[in-house]
Amino acid sequence: MSSKIYCIANFKPKPGKEEAVFEALQRLEPNTHREDGCLAYTVTRHVDHPNAKGASYPIVFHEVWANRESFEAHCNRQEIKQFFAQHVEAKDGDIDHANVCVYSDEPYDYDAP
Repeated sequence: MSSKIYCIANFKPKPGKEEAVFEALQRLEPNTHREDGCLAYTVTRHVDHPNAKGASYPIVFHEVWANRESFEAHCNRQEIKQFFAQHVEAKDGDIDHANVCVYSDEPYDYDAP
């Protein structure tokens, strides 16, 4: 049974703050890559493509964690908490809206050993 946690974190910067937000998120990558249980942690920015016309947030983090405990430890790191306090929760922060969701690759009612 897989215990991996997949996190998609979407960020909508305030107008004119796209580059600053992208760079702030990139600064989180090196320390996070060293965390126990971090399998993938990559910030990406939306690009136009004729074969992918869907609506999207301008900046998206793609994360894969070995298990729930490692993801929760990541979320409780001071650097991560500080990022959200400064950029998302503060009235003068650079991010208008953030949407963070976690997923599992386990099927419903999975019963294999």
